[in-house]
Amino acid sequence: MIALRTWFVQRSKREQRLLLVMAALAVVTIVWGLIIRPAANALSSARERHAAAVIRLGETHNLVDALRQARRAPPIVGTLTEIVRTRAEEAGFPLASIDPDGGDGVRVAIASARGAALSTWLARLERYGIVVESAALTDNGDRTVAARLVLRSRGQ
Repeated sequence: MIALRTWFVQRSKREQRLLLVMAALAVVTIVWGLIIRPAANALSSARERHAAAVIRLGETHNLVDALRQARRAPPIVGTLTEIVRTRAEEAGFPLASIDPDGGDGVRVAIASARGAALSTWLARLERYGIVVESAALTDNGDRTVAARLVLRSRGQ
C-alpha cells in the first residue's frame, strides 16, 4: 500500500486527477455491473412472475366459479323418463327403449349414435342434474355405437 501511495505522489497533478477520475469510473462501473444491474434484472423477473401468477390466479377463480355454477343444476321438473326422452329427441337420438329403474332412475337403450355426439349429450345431461350411473357402449362397426345407460337424478 505504501508503494502505491509513493507511486501516486510521484505523478503530476494532472495525472493524479486522471487516475482519480479513472478509479471513480471503475468503482461506478463495478457497482453498476455487479450490484445494480443484477438487482434490476431480478426485480424485473420477479414482476413478470408475479404478473403471471396473478393471471393464473384469476383464471383459476374463473374455473372454480364455472364449476360451482355447473354443480348448481336447475331443479328437475317432471319425471326423469320424460326429461331424458325430451333431451334425446332434441339431440336427435332415437331411443330404442326407456324404462324406469327403481324410483329414481331410468334405463336407456340407444341403437345407433356417434360417440362424440353421445358424450356431448351426456355432458349436457349432467349439467341439467342427471348423472350417468353406468354406461355400456358397443361398436356397431359403422363409426357409431350402441349404448345402454342407467341415468339418475343428481343427489339421489
